[in-house]
Amino acid sequence: MPVVVLVGPMGVGKSTVGRLLAERLETGYRDTDDDIVAEQGRTIADIFVDDGEGVFRDLEKRAVRTALAEHGGVLALGGGAVLDADTRALLAGHRVVYLSMEVEEAVRRTGLNTARPLLAVNPRKQWRELMEARRHLYEEVAVAVVATDGRTPEEVTQAALDALELKEA
Repeated sequence: MPVVVLVGPMGVGKSTVGRLLAERLETGYRDTDDDIVAEQGRTIADIFVDDGEGVFRDLEKRAVRTALAEHGGVLALGGGAVLDADTRALLAGHRVVYLSMEVEEAVRRTGLNTARPLLAVNPRKQWRELMEARRHLYEEVAVAVVATDGRTPEEVTQAALDALELKEA
């Protein structure tokens, strides 16, 4: 069972914070998006374009299920993983941290560029719509919410440790 599972929107820093958390807790790090890319041999954007979002979501659901069963460290999930009800049910009982950010922070961090397949047209508007659809799902699965706006990755990492009452190893 993972020590910590990170959820949140694209660009919030799940990968960066996840690696820092793993280092601080002296455990391994895993990212389900990386698992999908490694298994498929192509980028997530290519999967979306070639096969569609439905195929990607099926791959994501399987990757999350496998990682939750196999990984005992820090696990980062893709931004849309919480859309699946079965995945949300699997997250029950886990230490899930929702890393949150506002649209202004998303713009600053990612530029909301077109490398993000769900943000290809009118990225600010689409990001807001994605968050309206997902925020309650992130909150549903989380045992702690950590705002990332204006914080360094190290500050977010410490806030996550504090929120979970975990001590550095």
